[in-house]
Amino acid sequence: MNMAAQTLAPYAAHESTSRGRRHTEPPPSMRGQFQRDRDRIIHSAAFRRLEYKTQVFINHEGDLYRTRLTHSLEVAQIARTVARALALNEDLTEAIALAHDLGHTPFGHAGQDALNLVMTPYGGFEHNLQSLRVVDELEEKYAEFNGLNLCFETREGILKHCRREAAARLGELGHRFIHGGQPNLEAQLTNLSDEIAYNNHDIDDGLRAGLIHIEQLRTLPLFGEAYEEVIRSYPALGERRIVHEVIRRMIGRLVTDLVETSRARIQAAAPRDCNAVRTLNEPLIAFSPDMRTSNLSLKRFLHEHLYRHARVRQLTDDAKRIVAELFEAYRNSPVPLLPADTRDKLQRAGDEAAHARIIADYVAGMTDRYAYAEHARIHAITHA
Repeated sequence: MNMAAQTLAPYAAHESTSRGRRHTEPPPSMRGQFQRDRDRIIHSAAFRRLEYKTQVFINHEGDLYRTRLTHSLEVAQIARTVARALALNEDLTEAIALAHDLGHTPFGHAGQDALNLVMTPYGGFEHNLQSLRVVDELEEKYAEFNGLNLCFETREGILKHCRREAAARLGELGHRFIHGGQPNLEAQLTNLSDEIAYNNHDIDDGLRAGLIHIEQLRTLPLFGEAYEEVIRSYPALGERRIVHEVIRRMIGRLVTDLVETSRARIQAAAPRDCNAVRTLNEPLIAFSPDMRTSNLSLKRFLHEHLYRHARVRQLTDDAKRIVAELFEAYRNSPVPLLPADTRDKLQRAGDEAAHARIIADYVAGMTDRYAYAEHARIHAITHA
C-alpha cells in the first residue's frame, strides 16, 4: 500500500484509479506503482545516456555546464516541490520529470531537427514521441515485454506534444490531441517545471560561457528585479555568487507564482477527480498573466542572444551535419557499420519506413561523444 495516497487531493492521480499498464503485472509489494515507474526509469540505459547528451553546450566543453541528465534532475526537484504544495502525486511527478527527455537525440534540438529532416518521408522525428517509444518499445530489460511497461499516467505525462496523425495511432493515449482535453495535473506541472528549469539554468550556463552578460539581462523584469534585490542586500558579493543568488530568487518567484495561481485555478474549476481534469479545455497549472509575460520576455531573450549566438549556431550546424551523415551512412551500408542487434532488427523490418525508423532509433540513442566517435570511425572507413 502507498501511504502517500492518504494525503493526496481528490484531483491528483491516485494509483487506485490508474488506467494501468500495457502488460499486466503483479503489483509491487514494498512500493507504489508510480514509484516503480520512477525506479524503472532511473535504471534504464536511456536515462544513463542523458549524462552525455547536450542541453545547450556540448558535454566536453566544460564539466559545469548542464547536460540532459542534470536538467532532468533539476526539473524533478522543482516539480516535486510544486506537487507537494498542491497535494498532487510526487512519485508520478518525479517519474514524468525524469523520463521527459529520454528520447532526445545527441546534440539537443539540433540533432532532433536533423533527424526530423531525414525522416520526413517516413513520418518525421519528434523527441516527445521518441521518449514514449523508448519506454514503450526500445528499452530491453524485461523477459515478458519490450520497454519499461510504465503506467498510463506516466506515459500520458511524457507525451507533451503530438501531431494528430501520430496521435491517431496511440489509442487512448492520443485521445486528447484529437478530441481536446488535458493530461493529469502532475503532467501539467512537470511541463512548466521543465520551462522554469531550462530558462534559469540556460542563463547560468550562458553567463558562465560568456555568451550573454549581466548588463543585458538587467533589462528583463524577472532578472532585473532579483538582481537589484541581491545588490542591495550584498553589495560586496562576487559575480558568481550574485548570479547564483539572482537565479535562485527567480526560480523561487516562478515557483511561488505557479503554486498560487494553480491553486486558485483548481479551486475555481473544482475538478472532482483526475478524470475530470482531463475533460477541461484549458490546463489548470499555469502562471499568472504578469508572470507569464515576464517569463516570455526571458525566453525571447534567450532565443535571440544565446540559442542564436554565433558560437552556438556553429555547434548546431556541425551537429546537424554529423547526425544527417550518420543516418545516411547507416542507410547506405548497414552491414559493415551497424552492430549485430540493430542489423537483426533491420532484417525483421517489413518496409523502407520501418528500416528508416530503426536507424533513427539507433542514432537518437547515441550520446554526443559516441556520435562524434562514430562519425570519425565511418569517415576513416569510407576514406581509407
